[in-house]
Amino acid sequence: MNQETAGVQSPAPTHQFTVLLSATRRGARLARLLAREQLRSWERPYETAEHIVAELANNAVLHGHVPGRSFRLALMLTGTDTLRIEVTDARTDRHPPSTAQRPLPEAESGRGLLLVEALSDRWGTTDGPAPCKTVWAELTSPPPISRHSAC
Repeated sequence: MNQETAGVQSPAPTHQFTVLLSATRRGARLARLLAREQLRSWERPYETAEHIVAELANNAVLHGHVPGRSFRLALMLTGTDTLRIEVTDARTDRHPPSTAQRPLPEAESGRGLLLVEALSDRWGTTDGPAPCKTVWAELTSPPPISRHSAC
């Protein structure tokens, strides 16, 4: 489900992480690794979010790259259950489709947004500030990982 959130007021994040990365395959790989480690430090489940970050970062590198410009990864945890993942690139003129499209069976790529759609509770795009766009996904997750057992 692709939804716009313009005009919807979200609660202030309880945790926030933002980093600029080079718009390269190496930068996309680093985005995934940094997201995993950040979520671990917040004691949050990270497997699903890590897959979403990998897909959105790879899309930013493949479809949103402008020479000399980076992409931004942002993670925001609101309350105890909503994680918002944002990847911002420098190509407002190239938007993903409003719904994920199934590629031809013989296609070697084009399944990333299908994964994002399947793994996230909500996803969409937001324009701005010019010339940037943000592709975002939200996950509602279970409570934090407990490091202490009851036994």
